Amino acid sequence: MQAEYKLLKKAIMVFFFSVTTPFGVALGNALSKTYKENSPIALIIVGLLNASSAGVLIYMALVDLLSADLMAPKLQASIKLQIKCFLAVLLGAGGMSLVAKWA
Repeated sequence: MQAEYKLLKKAIMVFFFSVTTPFGVALGNALSKTYKENSPIALIIVGLLNASSAGVLIYMALVDLLSADLMAPKLQASIKLQIKCFLAVLLGAGGMSLVAKWA
């Protein structure tokens, strides 16, 4: 079911959606003048941001994308098919990790 919002709430959401990227670019440009790439604080912040973005991607992949496929009646009826699917997910994640090692 589609959410039905009032005009003011829609306008606020459109505003924030449209200013998020330009605000991030402006903030990045402003901070690039004082940014020291190898400082301990910068390394910690980069590590935390990388970890949080990886967590969001894992969550989206497992909960939003794969859950519908893994709950399909055809898959639920066959243990062999479930094992094959889980192995395919693990192989895919392992392959992406291997590729990320070089990136």
